[in-house]
Amino acid sequence: MASQQFEPPSGTRDFLAGALRTREAVFARVRQVFERYGFEPLQTPAFERLETLTGKYGDEGDKLIFKILRRGDHEATGEADLALRYDMTVPLARVVASYGSQLPTPYKRFAMGPVWRADRPGKGRFREFAQCDVDVVGSVSPLADAEVVCALTDALDAAGVRDYRVLVNSRQALTGLLESYGVPVDLGGGVLITLDKLDKLSPEKVVAELVDARSLTPGIAEALVGDLTAADAVERMQIRLKGSEAGRAGLEEVGRLLELAAPKVGDDRIAFTPSLVRGLDYYTGVIFEVVAEGMPGSIASGGRYDGLIAALGGPDVPACGGSLGVERIIGLLGDDQSDAHRTDVAVTVIAEDTGSEVMDFAARLRDAGLRTEVYLAASRKLAKQLKWAADRRARFALIYGASDKEAGMITVRDMDTGEQAQVPTHELAAHLTERCAPSR
Repeated sequence: MASQQFEPPSGTRDFLAGALRTREAVFARVRQVFERYGFEPLQTPAFERLETLTGKYGDEGDKLIFKILRRGDHEATGEADLALRYDMTVPLARVVASYGSQLPTPYKRFAMGPVWRADRPGKGRFREFAQCDVDVVGSVSPLADAEVVCALTDALDAAGVRDYRVLVNSRQALTGLLESYGVPVDLGGGVLITLDKLDKLSPEKVVAELVDARSLTPGIAEALVGDLTAADAVERMQIRLKGSEAGRAGLEEVGRLLELAAPKVGDDRIAFTPSLVRGLDYYTGVIFEVVAEGMPGSIASGGRYDGLIAALGGPDVPACGGSLGVERIIGLLGDDQSDAHRTDVAVTVIAEDTGSEVMDFAARLRDAGLRTEVYLAASRKLAKQLKWAADRRARFALIYGASDKEAGMITVRDMDTGEQAQVPTHELAAHLTERCAPSR
């Protein structure tokens, strides 16, 4: 077993070639979809001012912010002034607050990169993980919400995820529901944070937390959870919200999103889900999560957050967006072992005095666009070098000995069939480019 000092920190990972190629392929497919929808790339720093991040994620979320201690003369204070970014949304809000007049309206951006949370690591849960976000800033249109949902589901399809469902709700509808039960406004945020645990805890445990930690009466807590988890939850919600202006507005925006997105996403893959809450404080309108068969938690999520940019001191502009949970998506796909990443040509070195020629062959093949590796170990035994070529999953191996050099030829070995052919050295690049074309 490897010494602990050689293991990455808990909740982080090293990515070897197969896993990293899978990740890069997923990122590339997602980026293509986002750009096809007209979203522009944005890159922000890995860390932000602590004051920028705190107070945006609710009490539970703020506890998961990775803080960075003050440095230099201030280090001994144990105080923090910076923090690793928790998500891509708050940094976007800061950018809009800072560069608002320089950005197009509406501003459609995507961001891809790592985020950090001081969470307890577990299966499918990491402290460092990647997110792929899309957001629309400056539009109140329900078309913007639908564009976000459609872009994310198109990205899932492009990445190879098929068996998923989009769950939709509205923070306005949930606010109306709490009103109908007489839940005080000052308790509403905490109640929603607890209700957000319905996908992780049993209804009985959620009821207990509502009573013990959120100060609801047992009767209200039981009825509220019962409404949200019942088989006829949609009908119950609609009845409950008839007397609430906010509730009716929430139902209307949910219905509009379903109307606009369902034709693209599929009627059987998107639905109103009353038990969906999304615990982050900054959501103000429609919210959604995407869940997949066999994967705990969500693989994508988002919603409308119209007040966040103003809360950071920027202009009061509407916004909506969503994020793909890339780690969970990759977990569904597994490592990529396709032929797309085979080495095209492995160049053996069986004589010391052929080094210059071998390097020249490799350079010409690389210039022609072929993935080419040169044998770099000390052994000059051909059998060992051919085994190396097989281990590298090379399509062809080059063998260049004294007799080849004298004849101006080079031996090209097909590693799949074992067949060998003599090729003039000046025709090598053209010959292998043509032979490798079907596999590229």
